[in-house]
Amino acid sequence: MNRPRLAERPVPVPEDTRTPTDWATPAMQARLRRRYAAERRFRRLGLAAVALSAGFLLFLLATMLAQGSSGFTETRLRVPVDLAAARLTITPAQLSERRADLALAGAGLQAVVENAASRRYGAPALLSGGAWLRVRDAIKADPALLHRTATFDLPVSSALDLAAKGKGTPQATALVARLRAQGVLGRHLNLAFLTDADSTDPTRIGIWGAFLGSLLTLVVTLALAFPIGLLSALYLEEYAPRNRWTDLIEVSINNLAAVPSIIFGLLGLAVFLGTFGLPRSAPIVGGLTLALMTMPVIVIAGRNAIKAVPPSIRDGALAIGASPVQVVFHHVLPLALPGILTGTIIGMARALGETAPLLMIGMRAFIAAPPSGLTSPATVLPVQIFLWSDQVDRGFVEKTSAAIIVLLAFLLAMNGLAIYLRNRFETRW
Repeated sequence: MNRPRLAERPVPVPEDTRTPTDWATPAMQARLRRRYAAERRFRRLGLAAVALSAGFLLFLLATMLAQGSSGFTETRLRVPVDLAAARLTITPAQLSERRADLALAGAGLQAVVENAASRRYGAPALLSGGAWLRVRDAIKADPALLHRTATFDLPVSSALDLAAKGKGTPQATALVARLRAQGVLGRHLNLAFLTDADSTDPTRIGIWGAFLGSLLTLVVTLALAFPIGLLSALYLEEYAPRNRWTDLIEVSINNLAAVPSIIFGLLGLAVFLGTFGLPRSAPIVGGLTLALMTMPVIVIAGRNAIKAVPPSIRDGALAIGASPVQVVFHHVLPLALPGILTGTIIGMARALGETAPLLMIGMRAFIAAPPSGLTSPATVLPVQIFLWSDQVDRGFVEKTSAAIIVLLAFLLAMNGLAIYLRNRFETRW
């Protein structure tokens, strides 16, 4: 009978006769040095890429702030106006009527104010075209001003305003220096830029009309794109059978998300304006057009967020007796909602900055009054910036940069909200 052989014990090798391991060979050490050097180079390249991106961003922000910060201020001239000597043909009864603005304009108030400034300081065209409106509002608030001399701080013309900010001609700069020496010229916060609409005078323009148009357009976009996109994502991910028709739909949605935005503008022009006859340059048409563009982005973001929910959540809910609908709306959707909201807000931020599709549906008209509803003529912030940048008057340059600052602040606020929602409701598995 053969007995099993016992394992032979290894014979110890003397220290001086051992063969060096692979890690100790010069070739391996050289390879390790090259690997560590490549890792250090990769880190430096990554850091350089981040620094370059941050540098470009800081350069953009610094340029916009340098050019646009002066757009939030205006230069005002102190002008005494003798309204009693002007003898305006207007009665206190007319001031109490709804047509008081027309009565003051017809009485020649604008000429009185402009002549008062010219006689006082010996130069023509000192005031902005809308300076007399400040006097008009003061008279409406206090009719007793018609019987005495009152002093007003009125906005100056675009040429003087640029000179006061160091961007004017030599003649305007000399006039500004003389007025400053008299102590009658000052720089003030331009609140009208945030509360007025578009104008042909750069000293009177404001962004409120375009801002309100953007808000109304985004409301329509969100009201249509979010529910339809969310339900589409739920159906495709939870209920749709896996066949070639579903694959075709998925490919189509992915392709729609990559279609240039101007194509959606052409679609909106042909369908909403040409076929349905909706009003041109209205927020409802802009919202419908941007909803078509934003919906694929929401569907893709929603599907990815729903797919990230672990299958054990579904299995556990079904195991305790929940119906498939309850599983989706009570368990899957609440857990996927942070990712869905993040994708939705990013898609809405993209829609906010779009210009091409809105130009195609006519939202580039000159709108002198803020929109009063979804069917009122309106424009949006990106289009307003485009229109101002095309103006010849140099006074529009700083206003364009100031409007860009407002748009960037709006976009940063929306992206910040997306980050907050993701961090606030995100569940880590």
